[in-house]
Parts: sequence; structure tokens; C-alpha cells
Amino acid sequence: MPKTYALIPAAGSGSRMGAGVPKQYLRIRGRPLLHYATRALARHPDIEQVFVVLAQADSHYAGHDWSEFGAKLTPLFCGGKTRAASVFNGLLAARDTITASDWVLVHDAARPCLGAEELERLLGELAQDETGGLLAIPVADTLKRANREVRVVRTEPRDNLWLAQTPQMFRYRLLIEALRAADPQLATDEARAIEELGLKPRLVMGDTRNIKVTYPEDLALAELILRSQEPQSAAMTPRPPRDRISRQDAKTPRRSKLKTRKGRPGTSRKR
Repeated sequence: MPKTYALIPAAGSGSRMGAGVPKQYLRIRGRPLLHYATRALARHPDIEQVFVVLAQADSHYAGHDWSEFGAKLTPLFCGGKTRAASVFNGLLAARDTITASDWVLVHDAARPCLGAEELERLLGELAQDETGGLLAIPVADTLKRANREVRVVRTEPRDNLWLAQTPQMFRYRLLIEALRAADPQLATDEARAIEELGLKPRLVMGDTRNIKVTYPEDLALAELILRSQEPQSAAMTPRPPRDRISRQDAKTPRRSKLKTRKGRPGTSRKR
């Protein structure tokens, strides 16, 4: 049975942030963005391993605490000059662990707010898909095409337009073959490389809260989203992997109802 792995390319510099450290190491509530991106994947019971692809000369990773993830997290110091190169190098480095038919989820290091519901939906809808696919959301805003003078040339129809998100999920062999054949400058995401092979990745409904931190103001928004997810995360008990659910769960007897104090109708006990 195919297994599922995750890979996070985290070798970029994040120049648009204008920060003194690479974007993936910017902190929210004391932890780097990369920590939250990793946590969303590592918590899922169906994901065997999370590989983080870092720059060869990365000096920041060792300064953070990753012990929460134990042996499930593996850093790979083989990042390239582009996202496509980093993903390709990471796949090569993990070739002794991942088999040709295994699934690989590629996730942005700067997407710290991936929700458990969207991740579960992605895994469920693509489990039997021949090609694979990605999280995405339909375009809601009006799109304007501009000229070099930043003047509107025309309004673009938004019918059937979607905004790509991550994770993007494809079979190991298909993904590595697609990236090997792709132009690293044009393959800004994995789905683009798959499309170049003439295939059509499936779009799986994502969530607007799964934002990519690109500009400084995005950090404050990401923090608000992460705070809003805390009660749900605390109350959620991770389910067993799909192929390990025990039949005993279905035979568990219901708990008896708790006895309540009897009182007169229309009255309540004062506290």
C-alpha cells in the first residue's frame, strides 16, 4: 500500500519581507513560520515523514527547537537556487525512503495556517486519483490586467480561475520526472511541472485562511489565524491512520447518561 510523505522547501531568502533572516525563520509567538508549517503535517497520522529542504549553508535551523516532532522530521541540506530545484534535490535525497508509488505532499514553508480539515480533504479526495492535485480556492476578486504605465488595459473574466495553495500532492515518480523535465524558472509550483507533461491536476477546495506570508503585514494576520485555530486544535484528538482503525471502535458501548438532580418545574438552582 502506498505511503504518504511531506516535503517542505525552505531554502529561500524571502527578500520581499525585507527582514534580517530568511522568511521561514521569522517568528510568530516565539516560533518560526517553518515550525507551524511542519506541525500541520507532522501531526497527521497518515504522513510517515516530513522532509525539510534547507540551504546548504543554513545557519538558522540549529538555533530552534524541533524536538516536538521527534524522528518524524528530517532536515535535508540540499536546497537549490529555485523552488523547483530545492524540491527536486529533496526528492533525490529521500529516494532511499520514498518509493515510486508513494504520495509526496509539497508544502510552502511560509504557509503556517494550514488547517486539519483542508489537509484531510486533500488526502481523501486524491487517494485514488491517477494524477494528484492541490489545494486551491476560486478567485473572488475582480481581476485587472495592467500595462507598463500601471493603467488598466482590460478586466479579465474570473470564471474557472483558482488561486493555487499548498500542499500539492503527487506520486513520487511522477513528480520527480516532471521536475526533471521542467524549466526551474517557470515551474513556480509542482502542479505547473505536472501540467507540462500534459496532465491535469485535480483542484481540491482549500481555505482562505491558508495564507502565504509574503509581506510584513502578513505576519500579524497569520498570528490572528493561528490564535483562532487553537481551541479547535486543543479539542481535536488525532484519529488513527486509515489502515489501522480498530474494529473495536465500533463496538464500544455508549456511556450511561449522568443522573441529574430533580427540581421543581420552572425553578433553577442558584449558584
